Amino acid sequence: MPPKNRRFSKRTSDTVAGPLFCATNSQYPELEIRATTPVILWPSNPATQPIRAYTNQVHSHQDPTATADRRATDTIVAISTPPGRGGIGIVRLSGPDAVAIATPLLRIKNPLAHGQARFAEILDPDQSSYSSEGAKAIDQAIVTFFAASNSYTSEDLVEIAAHGSPVVLDLLLRRALERGARLAEPGEFTQRAFLSGRIDLTQAEAVRDLIDAQTLYQARVAADQLGGSLARRIQPAKAALITLIATIEAGIDFAEDDIDVILNSEILSRIETVRTQLTPVEASFAQGRIIHDGLTLAIVGQPNVGKSSLFNRLVERERAIVTSTPGTTRDLVTERVSLNGIPVNLIDTAGLRESTDEAEALGIQKSREAYAEADIVLIVLDATARIADQERELLAALNGRQIVVVLNKMDLISEALALHSDDEILYRRVIAWGEELSNVSKEELPVLAEELLVKEILALAVPVSAKTGQGITRLRQSILSLAQGSSADGQSGMLTNLRQHQSVAATVASLQAAAQSATQQIPHEMIMLDLYSALRNLDALTGQTTSDDILNQIFSTFCIGK
Repeated sequence: MPPKNRRFSKRTSDTVAGPLFCATNSQYPELEIRATTPVILWPSNPATQPIRAYTNQVHSHQDPTATADRRATDTIVAISTPPGRGGIGIVRLSGPDAVAIATPLLRIKNPLAHGQARFAEILDPDQSSYSSEGAKAIDQAIVTFFAASNSYTSEDLVEIAAHGSPVVLDLLLRRALERGARLAEPGEFTQRAFLSGRIDLTQAEAVRDLIDAQTLYQARVAADQLGGSLARRIQPAKAALITLIATIEAGIDFAEDDIDVILNSEILSRIETVRTQLTPVEASFAQGRIIHDGLTLAIVGQPNVGKSSLFNRLVERERAIVTSTPGTTRDLVTERVSLNGIPVNLIDTAGLRESTDEAEALGIQKSREAYAEADIVLIVLDATARIADQERELLAALNGRQIVVVLNKMDLISEALALHSDDEILYRRVIAWGEELSNVSKEELPVLAEELLVKEILALAVPVSAKTGQGITRLRQSILSLAQGSSADGQSGMLTNLRQHQSVAATVASLQAAAQSATQQIPHEMIMLDLYSALRNLDALTGQTTSDDILNQIFSTFCIGK
């Protein structure tokens, strides 16, 4: 072996300077571990091969030329505004020849400069035989140039903002293609930003989420992700994991150089630290999925309990037909609303009862299918009537599901009864299941309440009046609380799609496997396999080790021109 206290550099850029042991590579230059004695990294130990292979794998996916040589040199063009007519339409070019391709299409008085807008005229192709000075203009535009490494794609990027005429935009697109540009694929501008290292994969997904946002809250969450909140949230766990790997590597490689081998108890403690940091991130998917995808809420109940009236009250317009005749609703009525920024797909269903009418029977069957597939079921009961056997069966059938029980028609309850008791719980129980409640006296309330405590779930029902709006705010809060559950930890950087959740879940599973190996006193070389697996899965979250197939699938969901 070479003498101690010499600087030695491996192919993976691991170095040692004096007592400082840097068991890392060019991807993680900031992580250092101090050893008790000077050490030398030596490349011949087979135990160090996994980290070298891992480093090579990471670099191969980060290098655009390894997976997309053609894309790295092509200049791409696309219309970045939605199809149709509008006040403004934008054609975007990105690549090494963006300026050379765009300039002949325009008449610009001053040369393009980074970060500055220029007034330009779009030249008529029928006048191409003339010089740009004498050619006629077909439109006026504002042209903005962003130089390479300072643009969205980290390439030369030109944006031509003309009037939103499809004819003019198509003209610019076709002329750019004639001059050597290539039509951009869906999401290719953002993909180039990712491949250049300007953004990570979670930020790229946030671009798509921001474009697709249907509520302001969704847009705010996407903007937070676009700022790198998720990557920042997992960074402490990732740093701790790399430090643990490096420490174990040191003990394996240099056991003969008086470096203390880390004890299994210490390994378990550090693994638990990393796992504890990632567990809340994994749990954030429950809330993030709802914010990203929304939820489905089915309104069910017997005929004439006020389901359609409640539906209209929640959507804040007369969307469903309401009559006093039972069985008015015979088909599903859907409407998408925002509940504190969360998209909710409301479904008004046909009243549940036995029916000989063929059309109504089909509607009832659809109702059963709707509440079977819904994320939350809102069961509407009539506050002025006793609970029916069919309603008890419905409650029993939905046991264990996420449900909200609503006591509707509160406006029909005597106002005097509300004044008889200051106990809201007692009042809700009484008004729910009493007979001729307007005749109930104050003295009879406790006895009646005790008699009516048949099911505890009825005591938790939300009293509302779809007619007057009483209790609707509280109902919305109940739905929101049930949807979010205990997953809302208040931190930024949540998992919003299945790919992200699978990456973190796989990381946690690998950490648990490593902890089990350490508990069973399995050699450290084997523990390292699980730790490397955890690191690869964590890197897959931000796209450092994501396969090309997954990347293509993600960016194919983008709109063209972004």
